[in-house]
Amino acid sequence: MEFARPSLETAGFVGWIPFTALRASACPSTGGVYVITYSGNNLVNFEERSCGGWFKGKDPTVSRDVLLANWVEGVEVVYIGKADQLKRRLTQFADFGAGKPVGHWGGRLIWQLPNGDALRVAWKETPGQVPVKVEAELIAAFRKIHGKPPFANDPHRLGT
Repeated sequence: MEFARPSLETAGFVGWIPFTALRASACPSTGGVYVITYSGNNLVNFEERSCGGWFKGKDPTVSRDVLLANWVEGVEVVYIGKADQLKRRLTQFADFGAGKPVGHWGGRLIWQLPNGDALRVAWKETPGQVPVKVEAELIAAFRKIHGKPPFANDPHRLGT
């Protein structure tokens, strides 16, 4: 699978909406997987500070070195996730990006990308499948092609 919108649509992903439109969307409450894409410039000048919410007093910001180490050049998909309830999980993700203190930090690196309006989310319901297994297969396929996971999945070199 190529990790670009046309091939993801062929694989059943729908939505392709900005996080700001998530609450008003028809995102299902069923289980599934989702991708977050970024259509910003590939020569990324990361934000110095994350706009993500602080949970239990912990700053979600990471250094530019960490962001550069995790960046995958020339790829739209910056995060692959899974959810038992897509709408609830994606709402949590959007709330975190809006600065709310959400406890789940998965994908937090995306909130240091400039121009958050360039972030889009698409999802795929996975009836009869376990979302965590589908997510693992997608990340493994991405890693096989690009040599590492998407930008905000399994970040390495966090220095923690």
